[in-house]
Amino acid sequence: MSSAAPHVTGQDHVGPDHLWSVDEHLEDILATVRPLEPIELHLLDAQGCVLVEDITVPVSLPPFDNSSMDGYAVRVADVAGASEEFPAALEVVGDVAAGQAEPLPVSPGQAARIMTGAPLPPGAETVVPVEWTDGGLGEGPVRGMLARSLGPEGATGHVQVYRPAEARAHVRAKGSDVKAGDRALEAGTVLGPPQIALLAAIGRGTVRVRPRPRVVVVSTGSELVQPDTELRTGQIYDSNSFALTAAARDAGAIAYRVGAVADDAETLRSTIEDQLVRADLMVTTGGVSVGAYDVVKEALSHVGDEDEPGSGIDFRKLAMQPGKPQGFGSIGPDHTPLLALPGNPVSSYVSFELFVRPAIRALMGLPDVHRPTIRATLTADKALTSPKGRRQFLRGTYADGEVTPVGGAGSHLVAALAHADALIAVPEDTVSVEPGTEVEVVLLG
Repeated sequence: MSSAAPHVTGQDHVGPDHLWSVDEHLEDILATVRPLEPIELHLLDAQGCVLVEDITVPVSLPPFDNSSMDGYAVRVADVAGASEEFPAALEVVGDVAAGQAEPLPVSPGQAARIMTGAPLPPGAETVVPVEWTDGGLGEGPVRGMLARSLGPEGATGHVQVYRPAEARAHVRAKGSDVKAGDRALEAGTVLGPPQIALLAAIGRGTVRVRPRPRVVVVSTGSELVQPDTELRTGQIYDSNSFALTAAARDAGAIAYRVGAVADDAETLRSTIEDQLVRADLMVTTGGVSVGAYDVVKEALSHVGDEDEPGSGIDFRKLAMQPGKPQGFGSIGPDHTPLLALPGNPVSSYVSFELFVRPAIRALMGLPDVHRPTIRATLTADKALTSPKGRRQFLRGTYADGEVTPVGGAGSHLVAALAHADALIAVPEDTVSVEPGTEVEVVLLG
């Protein structure tokens, strides 16, 4: 369940006509959302999660000196001066394979055939690669070893070595990766494949992490139909629920998509209540504006009562384009955070990037919840215009310090959005941006 604190919305200190800034809305969200409680998970279940503890190495890696090559473990003096004209001839005393427990000592004049990863045997000082030897065949340099099942005699007899080797050549020293007592990973690390590999390598089967947030995405609108079905007059395909579910997964969440809900307040309320059992965060899209069929506002404006003190959804207007209508609050007995986004595809996605993604990252317990923001030079055919008093977010492509707008400002232009990898942020007090001007850019990739 969510560990978000009961929500006290902005409606408690501002009037209903207050025009919220982007920063005010985001601050209200992040002041409410709390990191999820830590749990112990097995390694593969912990992928994508955030560590809540420092991990100390209990055993050095590698735990013993071992060979980095297939070859022969020898004493340095026994191969000094060796050449193809005057090879060093050594007695082969046996094989040392990876995983072999019994030590096989190497005395003067002897060699042990050794495999990659096998422990350096007592008495041996270096490893000569098999390509520097005749492989025990007496027919000049070889390219490799025969499989033991095909040539068991290779583990005995004699071998000729054609090149000298320095001490510790082709030997991975004990602790050369990490030493016992070192800090392997810091609290706050997101566990990806390399980090999971390290944990397994030092013997950790479970770790204490904050779990990946469970996000439920619900789209609304009687006009919405599923892809792969035939469109009738007045219908469109439901793209928002797919976009936002994918975006939530990209942000690190476990995301569940709920098929489009028709414009009926009771149906939507019931759907949301049914989904709360698997949600740390609820996201709706559509139905938050001022129309007669804006079902999300109708269904959730008065949610929360004496049985659920602190619950409630505040619907507000933001000084931004696209994405002016927004809703935020908490719902249900666990005060699960809910963000209500506009229904236009671009408005919905931009709102997700600005508000939902940071909320997901906050639930994960990450110290930095924001996308990278840089300054870049605007390249465009003409000046960009922006409404006064609104922070405008235009789609763009970024490369080599320059950003180029993609498509127009319309909040329905989903095709242009598919080609964008950045958002161009135009401040509230700016109504025109000339080409060559330095602008703020939010990187989406």
